[in-house]
Amino acid sequence: MSIKSKVPAAAAGLILACGLSAAATLPAGASTTQCGSACVQISSKMYGPGFVESVFQGIAAAGQPTILHAASDSDPTGDFINPLGHPVSTFYAQGMVSAAVNAHYGSEPAVQVEYAPFGQGTGLCAAVATPAYQNEGLSLQPCSTPGTTVFIIDKNDSPGTWPAWFPIVNASTADFTHPYTMTIDGNPADKPFPQITLQRMHDNPTDVPDNQLWQAPPGPAN
Repeated sequence: MSIKSKVPAAAAGLILACGLSAAATLPAGASTTQCGSACVQISSKMYGPGFVESVFQGIAAAGQPTILHAASDSDPTGDFINPLGHPVSTFYAQGMVSAAVNAHYGSEPAVQVEYAPFGQGTGLCAAVATPAYQNEGLSLQPCSTPGTTVFIIDKNDSPGTWPAWFPIVNASTADFTHPYTMTIDGNPADKPFPQITLQRMHDNPTDVPDNQLWQAPPGPAN
């Protein structure tokens, strides 16, 4: 699909810029050298950039959970590429989000992130398997799937933390007051392989909790 095609650097930069103010804290080995700056490193404010969104066991298969796992320059499980910096309205024009989502978020940036161990695309994106519901776990799904594979960088629901940290809302949400947003429960330093889930956003727009705030700077240059 065209949404997964290469885009100009300026468009990709729309989303990369979301994490630039926090990028200085990114570990030097947060992505494999083969993926390098093509990768994005999605980390939680609660547990910091030493832990990044990763694919459980590194298996490129639909349904494989995405978790928080220690960042590494040799482990490809955390390699995700191409945060395509389109406004939600562009995804709507391509049939990837609903009219209701476009009406509420149309001007906000949105992304698909593709699992790409060692920089090699798999056609599988971080997503949910069905339209968003409370405590639904994230997993790999075909990037061509509408709605559930698109995530909204929801700067308007936490303006006080933007641009360093921001909620990431799944575009299949039907709740726009407390939208279903990426959430991590369980310290990855103590609890092995905690799965990232969708939960209703709390205390927006003034006090979104740290476990619902994220950053997504690029990986280190090769």
